[in-house]
Amino acid sequence: MHISTDPSALNISLIHTFLSESSPWATGIPLETVQRSIAHSLCFGGYLDGQQIAFARVVTDKATFAYLMDVFVLPAFRGRGYSRQLMEAIQQHPDLQQLRRFILVSSTARGLYEKFGFKPPEKPETFMEINRPGMYLSG
Repeated sequence: MHISTDPSALNISLIHTFLSESSPWATGIPLETVQRSIAHSLCFGGYLDGQQIAFARVVTDKATFAYLMDVFVLPAFRGRGYSRQLMEAIQQHPDLQQLRRFILVSSTARGLYEKFGFKPPEKPETFMEINRPGMYLSG
């Protein structure tokens, strides 16, 4: 798999379709929101034979903090080590070195993320959030 951070190579339609229809965290997300999130993030696309099969984005100040999110490999390509390759590329990216804090929120693939040094917060009582589940669902 070839991994690139070139925003012009991203298949926005594919990313939006996956996030809005297949992800448990962004169901119903509008295309315009996905476009804006990509424009303001460091994005990683995974490609096989020129076709995008994987994606991840990192929200970061490129100095002290990063938040890894929207990580996926299309279902037809899972189980082949592509998520590991994607994580290696993210961890090796020059803009993501020497960060004081690198976080993610995930209910799946915890074993994968642990291999890259992610663990539960040392002091979970210090973390706070505003969480709006189902925000993109009309109702």
